[in-house]
This record gives sequence, structure tokens and C-alpha cells, in this order.
Amino acid sequence: MANTFPPVFNDNKPAVFRQLDPAKYSSLGDFINEINAPDNRDQLVKTYGYQQISGGLTGFLSLTGAIRASGTADEVQYWEETRLHSTAKVTPTATAAVAATSVIATKATTDASVLRLNDVVLIEGQDRFIVAAISPTGEIGLTATATYTFESLATTGLTGSGSTATVEIPVIGNLFGQGTDQNKGYLESNVIKRTNPYNIIKEVFKVTGSQATNIGWINVGNGDYRWYVKGEMDTRARFLDKREMMMLLGEKIGNAANLNANVSTITGGEGYFSAIENRGIVHDGQIDGFDELDVLIAELDKQGAAPEYAMYVNTTQGLAIDDMVATMNGAAGFGDGTNGISAFGGRGAELGFQSFIRGGYTFHKHSWKLLNDPTLLGAADAKYRGAMIPLTTVVDPKTGDRAAALELNYKDTNGYSREMEHWMTGSILGVNNTNTDDLQFNYRSECTLVTRAANQHILIK
Repeated sequence: MANTFPPVFNDNKPAVFRQLDPAKYSSLGDFINEINAPDNRDQLVKTYGYQQISGGLTGFLSLTGAIRASGTADEVQYWEETRLHSTAKVTPTATAAVAATSVIATKATTDASVLRLNDVVLIEGQDRFIVAAISPTGEIGLTATATYTFESLATTGLTGSGSTATVEIPVIGNLFGQGTDQNKGYLESNVIKRTNPYNIIKEVFKVTGSQATNIGWINVGNGDYRWYVKGEMDTRARFLDKREMMMLLGEKIGNAANLNANVSTITGGEGYFSAIENRGIVHDGQIDGFDELDVLIAELDKQGAAPEYAMYVNTTQGLAIDDMVATMNGAAGFGDGTNGISAFGGRGAELGFQSFIRGGYTFHKHSWKLLNDPTLLGAADAKYRGAMIPLTTVVDPKTGDRAAALELNYKDTNGYSREMEHWMTGSILGVNNTNTDDLQFNYRSECTLVTRAANQHILIK
């Protein structure tokens, strides 16, 4: 009788064999490669370096000294005062002779300034004239059609050729005779109210319950191999960057009536770049030499600017500044300020200057990651090269208190802050507020930027 043996079952083989589909393999080599663990390196290589531009709350804003403030309305309201002294725009009624000692001019139609009897003005930048008569109001040029008679304080009259073109003349003072009454009317500093609506910025990331329990090959940080953790961290970084960019590049909605119904209710807040383009100094083109910088310095002097500036620039502009400063190396008086330039910040020009002084202003140069990223403002057709931000505070004309030149505002009342909201919805990982087999990470912020004294900021395009 033949012996019978117990049947042979697959149970005595490695469990992995039962999980494989032989049909998927075309060779023994393929089979072996699948069942043997690869020589895996679990570090995630940052091919493009550290890409986040915001670096915490807001990289640019925090580095420039922007403060954070809470608000309780749909827009921020703030105040800025105008010039302490005034000029007047007038149009001469006839071409004045070179030796003219009397000039008649009408008030420019677009001018809101008011001249008073006995005001002393400069005509053609050097000739002192007094307002000798005003018609039709007598002592104050209140009407839009007011006509002024200017009499020269000198016997020579005008030193220029005279012209009928509208000119802007400064008021340098006034003169009165003995025993005369006070001047009529008074001047009051003008205060401009500015408003900026809040921006609502959102972002989400979602993971299914199955994905949340998968373990990957890559260490996403702190020994964690769950890929969704990386996705959620990247979403947070992406959200912070978008908030930063909306503070910089935001724009008030001016054509809401023409927008699609889906977005017609959005107001939009004015960003930093828009504020400078509307009220500040815009330099068109790269700054390649001190002649261009000196023009900007002269303009800063006109605006009563702060003596210290941060320069946030792209790589190309930064290298141009390095070359510009380096050309002075070896020049007479270099480094001691006698030639108008003093550079510092390390070992000198061979390492690239980080800071330099010119015309009484100190400039600190920084590379701005936002302007170098080709997926953002470093694209081939990028229009922005950098910005120059005063490192100072300004006086609030309403309260007299000093306020930051840049102020990040967020909605906050009764303990509820919308500066940085983060919450989860789903039914996995301990969260159970929906019936869906997933988890959604939600981000939201309602904030806006206040740019005070935009006239003292420079945008390089």
C-alpha cells in the first residue's frame, strides 16, 4: 500500500508569497526586486531650498518693524496730515517783462490753496513779491476765480523772462505795517482720512481615513513617516505666504459693478505695493549708479524722510548695488565718509556690502526671496525689483502718538481673533464633527495692511 502523506498547503511558505500576483512579474529579477526592501534614504531633499517666503507670521512685515493691531470694523480708518506750509498755483494773465515789478495772476482752477493779503511769495524761485491786492474778495483769495496782484519787494522786479504758464509759488511769510490789524482768516493743517478694507484669505487640505493610516518611505520631519502630515504642513506654509503676498500685492476693488456675481461682494484691501504706486516714490528701472540713487535721496529730502532705510531687492538689483559701492573702493576718502559714501558690514567690498551711507542716509540691503522665486515675483516678466522702507515711526496727527509706518491689522473682538484661524472638520484622528471618512484642515485670516507716510517709501520697478 502506498504511503500517503498529508497534503502540501501554502501555509508553510512565507506570507509575502500569498500577497503577490505572479502575473505581474516578467522575470525572476522583477520578483526579487519587489520582495526585497530597497536601500531607502528617508531624508526629503529640499531641491529648491527653504521655499516659504513668509517665515513665521510675515517675513517682510516683521523684519521691517510692522506691528500687529486688532480691529473691530470692516475696514481700518487712519489719518495722515499734509504739508505744514503751503504753496499756491497761479497763472499770470499776461507775459511779464523781465523788469516787471508788478505781476497779475489768477488762481489756478485746480488749486485749493488760498493766498491772503500781505503774504510774501517767491516767484520764479528767487524773486520776493508781496500780495498787494486781491479781487473780488478783498483780503482773502477764496473764490475759484480770484485774481492776485503781486508787487516786487525789490526795485529790479522779475529776474526771469516771465511766462503765462501756471506756476507753483511758495508762501515764505508776510509783512505788515505799524499799527495794522491782524491778517484775515487763518490756516489750519489739512488732515486726510484713509481707509483700507480687510482681506479674507482661506486655504484647505484634506486627507482620507485610509491615507491617514498609511506609512510612507519618507521622513517628513521629527521621525514622522505619515505623508499627510507633510501635506498639512505645506498647506500651512502656503497659506502664510499667500497672506503675506496679499498684504504686499493686494488692491482695492474699483470695478465691483463689473465683476462676476461670484466675486462681486469682495472689497479688497490696498497692499503695500499699491500704496507706494498711488502715494509714494516709484523708480522706473534698476538702480545702477550713484547718480540714480542721488536723485532718490534728493526726493527723500523733500519728503522729510527718515535717515535709515531697509532695501529689499532681488538678486540682480542687489548685485548692481554691490558693484556700485565696490567702485568706490580705493577712491580717496573711501570708508571715512569724506567722498560722500561710507560702506560697512563685514570685511568690505570683497564680500559684498550689506550696508552703506550716502547723503546722510543709511541703507541696509537685504535679498528678498519673494522677488527671486520664479513661480512668484521672480518670473521672467517680473515688474518689481525691490522696495526701500523707512525704519521709523510716524506721528499720528489725530492723537499725536507715534505709530509704525507699517501696521498689520486683523479682526479681533471679545476674545475672538481672526488673525490666524485653524480648525478641522471630519470623522478621523479623534475629530468627529461630520460623517465623512476624512479630515479637512482649514485656514482663514481676515487682515489688512496700513501703510503710513507712503510718500517716504520707494518702489523699484
